Amino acid sequence: MKHPKKKSPESNNPSDDTPSIATPSDSQDELERRKRLLDRLFWIRIGMAALGGITATFLFESIEGEERRWASIGFMILVFIASAIIGKGMRIGLPSSDRKKIVTTGLGTYVFLYLFMWILSYTLVHLPSSTQILKPI
Repeated sequence: MKHPKKKSPESNNPSDDTPSIATPSDSQDELERRKRLLDRLFWIRIGMAALGGITATFLFESIEGEERRWASIGFMILVFIASAIIGKGMRIGLPSSDRKKIVTTGLGTYVFLYLFMWILSYTLVHLPSSTQILKPI
């Protein structure tokens, strides 16, 4: 026989004293609003990457060699931090489990588009000015 105040360890029944925790359910409108704001953040990052890559071509023109590359990468990181601050200011209202979406939304696309626009604009600005026709080997 058990002691009346002790509970058996194999009992899986919750006691009536503990409140049940209900999972918060968001309305469909709230989910759509979050998706719309995350999409807007994505496109803001895309625009900032394109403009940042082109700006880096002209901003770091006076720097030579390896320093230009590192200056542009540092500028890329600063522009991304600025986009994260913009994302925080949008008050998307993500649950705590999804907070990293503000940072990770469009991250890969941002990096590749920034580098692409930087290389493309640098190449177009520094095209050879000779009028020679290339001869095949």
